[in-house]
Amino acid sequence: MTTRSFLFLLGSTRADGNTEALARAAAEQLPSGTEQRWLRLAELELPDYADVRHGSGGAEVAPGAERLLLDATLAATDLVIASPLYWYSVSTPTKRYLDHWSRWLRTPGHDFRATMAGRTLWGVTAMAHAEQEVARPLELTLHHSAAYLKMHFGGVLLGNGSAPGQVLADTGALTRAKTFFARPAPLARFPYEQ
Repeated sequence: MTTRSFLFLLGSTRADGNTEALARAAAEQLPSGTEQRWLRLAELELPDYADVRHGSGGAEVAPGAERLLLDATLAATDLVIASPLYWYSVSTPTKRYLDHWSRWLRTPGHDFRATMAGRTLWGVTAMAHAEQEVARPLELTLHHSAAYLKMHFGGVLLGNGSAPGQVLADTGALTRAKTFFARPAPLARFPYEQ
């Protein structure tokens, strides 16, 4: 049995928000001793992604935040994107992090695609809407990112909350959090691959 190592990537621009509270409620259910690492993306000075695919620039990893995130990403068996729903998708810090996956696919010395294949991507989000369908773009962003890298996708744990702490009153979300990471995560596939 493989030892699991969880990387929680907190995408909110506000510390201790509803999404983080829901992610922590789910993480409390992990077996004792499961490795957990929590990183707040908004506190890391990750530059905007620069597309160098067709230019003369290299894809070297910058020291500091980018190196930290690449190393933490490659070390995890399970990545948890904990992003509040911002305009029906992921937050800016989360999108910036995911954009760097494109860079890491071309980084010499790291076979990012092969390393990520078979790992699991999860999502956690809190949103002001009661209708969960509005989070579908966020779910598709994460699902398709996982499919591109041949990762497993555990789905998105959704909760309702806008004011600080409000998600803790969403009993349905807290009930789902109890078994969220225990559920099997199928291999993500694009719809046309089915």
